[in-house]
Amino acid sequence: MSSPATLAALATAPASGAVGILRLSGPASLEVGRMLAPGVPSSPAPRHAYLASFVDASGAVLDEGLFLFFRAPHSFTGEDVVELQAHGSPRLLRMLLARALEHPAIRHAGPGEFTRRAFLHGRMDLTRAEAVADLVAADSEAAVRAAAAGLAGALAARVRGLEEPLRSLHADLEGVLNFPEEAEGADAGMEARVSGLRAAADSLLADVGRGRLVRRGARVALYGPVNAGKSTLFNRLLGEQRALVDEEPGTTRDVLEARVEWDGLGVVLLDTAGLREAPGRVEALGIARTREVLGSVDLAVLVLPPEARELDAQRWLRDAGSTPVLLVAGKCDVRGTRFTADPHPDPLPEGEGIDSGSTWDAGTLTPSLSRGERGSVRDSVSTVAASALAVSGLTGEGVELLRSQMLSRLWGGGAPSAVALVSERHADALRRTADALSRAESACRFSTLEVVSGEVGLALESLGEVSGTSASEALLDAIFQRFCIGK
Repeated sequence: MSSPATLAALATAPASGAVGILRLSGPASLEVGRMLAPGVPSSPAPRHAYLASFVDASGAVLDEGLFLFFRAPHSFTGEDVVELQAHGSPRLLRMLLARALEHPAIRHAGPGEFTRRAFLHGRMDLTRAEAVADLVAADSEAAVRAAAAGLAGALAARVRGLEEPLRSLHADLEGVLNFPEEAEGADAGMEARVSGLRAAADSLLADVGRGRLVRRGARVALYGPVNAGKSTLFNRLLGEQRALVDEEPGTTRDVLEARVEWDGLGVVLLDTAGLREAPGRVEALGIARTREVLGSVDLAVLVLPPEARELDAQRWLRDAGSTPVLLVAGKCDVRGTRFTADPHPDPLPEGEGIDSGSTWDAGTLTPSLSRGERGSVRDSVSTVAASALAVSGLTGEGVELLRSQMLSRLWGGGAPSAVALVSERHADALRRTADALSRAESACRFSTLEVVSGEVGLALESLGEVSGTSASEALLDAIFQRFCIGK
């Protein structure tokens, strides 16, 4: 087999900075590195930093910097690696890269190709390789810490803790099927083993939702009627004046978006157009976008003004659909006001009402209007209004408690950084693993050993897509394409 090509790429961003790095990986790394830095010894000490002059094709000095050599297999990629650390001039770095690419054994690295070679040479499993990209892309403290834990092998250890006994079980089952006399008794306790492995897969799968929040940040929308104080509250939560605030109804006509970080968790706040009847044409477009946004966020905060009618509050709750809602009484600095019961409420559509047994957690609720018994709309809505958290974006009253309740509603207990950074790709593979093990558990009672073994094999194959033990070339291509070049 021919030797693999030696890769070359810039490992730092293409912008001016103090230091810029040119990375080489492959069998010709040292030769090409010494072509650029001829003053370095022909057999440099591994992991030793040499002060060297970097030259062009004519031998003219371009820069002075550090030359580092990492001998295979003790390098990031598992191959010979050379790094030239020059001053961070983008033009200088492109000149050095172009000079390296003149060598016939060198080619430009593709996205994530250095990390892909680290995976292929057994330097890390696929979960740790993906954690490299997660760490580069992390934009909150929780994401950084979770990605760092993944890079250190936290998720890999949990996957390995499931994969190894699953492989052992599959081997025992295949042994009983193919060599019944030699493997007699190897399938003892089979159902209990399958049940334990299914529970472990379910436990990993339970981290999917939290991992998604850490990876992309939680999305929270402030919504409600016009002049409820949403934009003032939005500005107060951000700590800066981002939204226009005015007494004129309908000031916000589009969705404003801003990112904050609370207790290490990235949160995207959205200020939406106020809901009201008979808006203007542009305002109506903003209201339509509000209703669209409510279906895509992790939490909706319904901000009600002091003069809000209780029946209207119930209608606004319905606008959130299945999205969890945190109820807020805005403008609590306006004293002597309260939610008002409508003495002549408009009837709800026929067949719709609130179950008479419905209860609401203080401050947090999920709309659950159901068909059937109508119950007392006014009494139930009074319960909703009474549970609202009083805040004032103007004075800051209740805002810290609101922030705390928002985090609690989004995250619950524990530290965001402690979660396994499970991706959607992992989630799909883990769901298929858990489903196969569930079918295997059922087959233990109602089917044959061949079926059990087949389902266990499917579970093992799906789990291998997470660790990389059964990853296809197409899957690897898709994963590493999201990496930056030079990593």
